[in-house]
Order: sequence, then C-alpha cells, then structure tokens
Amino acid sequence: MKSFVTDQLYAAGWGAVRFLPQVLADKSFATIADEAWRRRGGGVRQLERNLSRVVPGSSEADVRELSKQAMRSYLRYWEETFRLPNWSAADAVERMVVHNEERIWEYRARGRGLVAVLGHFGNWDHCGAWATARGLEVLTVAERLRPEQLFDRFVSYRESLGMEVLPLTGGPDVASVLRTRLEGNAFVCLLADRDLSRGGITVDLLGEPASFPSGPALLAARTGATLMPTISYYDDERTHIEFLPELITDDALPLRQRVQDLTQQFADVVGKAAQEHPTDWHMLQPVWLADKGVS
Repeated sequence: MKSFVTDQLYAAGWGAVRFLPQVLADKSFATIADEAWRRRGGGVRQLERNLSRVVPGSSEADVRELSKQAMRSYLRYWEETFRLPNWSAADAVERMVVHNEERIWEYRARGRGLVAVLGHFGNWDHCGAWATARGLEVLTVAERLRPEQLFDRFVSYRESLGMEVLPLTGGPDVASVLRTRLEGNAFVCLLADRDLSRGGITVDLLGEPASFPSGPALLAARTGATLMPTISYYDDERTHIEFLPELITDDALPLRQRVQDLTQQFADVVGKAAQEHPTDWHMLQPVWLADKGVS
C-alpha cells in the first residue's frame, strides 16, 4: 500500500506540479521543505550528521540553519524534476551556467569514451538535459525502484529529457553494456557518492572512512575511458555545472589499486565540493561507515 501511495504521489507531481505558475510552485516547495525540516525526521537528522562533518566545529544552531537551506535546495531539485519535462532544449541551456565546457569536447575527441562521475549535488537531471541539448548522447544507469511503476516513471522521465537509461539490476549485465558502449566512445554519466551495494570501496572522506561505489573507476580502468568528475550547484536563478580535470592513476599498478586510487580521488572532489556548496549536497542517507554501523 505504501509503495502504491508513493507511486501515486510521484504521478501527481509530474501530472500537476509541472503546470503550476512558477511563483506558486516555488512557494509550495519552499513550504514543504520548511515543514520537513521542522519535523526533523530521519532524513533530516542524517543530513545534519553529514553536514556536521562538512563544516566541523559549527554549533548545533549553525548546522540546523544549514540543514534548513539544504532542504530548500533539495526540494528545489524536486520542483525542477517535476517541471523539467516542460522545458525546451533552449530552456535547459539558458538556465545552466557551464564551467570548463571545453574539457568535454577535448576528452570526447580522444575517441576512448568518457565517464562523467557526479555526486548528488544541485540538479543532475538538469545536467543531463543540458548535455543532450548540446548534442551529446547521454547514457546513464538508474537504481531499480519499487514499485515497478515508479521505476518506469523515472525511466520515462529521464528518457523524455533525451537520456538513455539502463536499469542497475533486473536487465542485461550493466557493466558489460557500459564497457561495450564506452569502447564506442559513449558519454556515460554516473552518480557515485553513495554506495547502494554495501560492497563498495572504503575511502577517506573529510578525514573519516566512508563507502563509495567502485563502478565508475572500474569502468574507466578497464576501458581506458576518461574519468571526469562533474559538480552541480545552484545560485539564486540558475544551475551550475563544473567539469573538472580528469582523474588519472598509474596504469602500471594492479587493477584493484588503480580503482582504489581513482575512487579516493573522486571522494576528495566530493569532500571539497561539499565544503564549498554544503547546502546543495542532497545527501539525506548515510555515507560514512560510522553511520552505517560499520567500525
């Protein structure tokens, strides 16, 4: 029953929110954010635990204020998620501030595939819509949600933005498909700051052990594709996307060591980005091992 209700809420979002006047939508989602923050449920409490590591030494009151702004940023993401299908390609480009776009085309020209590895910052769906509007064929992977109808809605939503979506589980072997596509110079975008498998790689994140997925680094190491960290964040009006220098390791090292090194480099990028844009890191789940009950 809970899964059905969740699916219907998302359906209502894509069916109704997208047609609200902008001012009313903004006000409504800010109100939802503030109410969720006031109730301080499990997600908000975890967000505050995460933020306390990002801004060490901050008072409890300061962390609470940060979490309030972070919840508004998070609900801004959801508001845009429900409204993005109404945007034209020109809208996706106009509302995006791009930093270092030349890196995309430089790496693409090498002809060996590109893995853009992202964290849960800003609006990663808008980043995908921007990329497709700029003529890139975006391939991504989606966690299989329950109920199945909800997963189908998210796939349809991202496909409506021009992306090709592979299911993480329950379909063809996703790693094999991605390797093949990267060998054909594909542009793959993967979120990689939360380990869904609980079998990821232990990294140092801001001085404390955390778990990150190994998939993006493993793909790059096995295929020779460029591994490029990408960060998104907000200002008052627009979304920013920043393409950072590629992550490089010593090809002479054993595969396992190369994957560990690349994943740690990405963790360093995520830590720095979280410190620079703490309210735009939409992380309401455990990342650090201590919060997962792992010693």
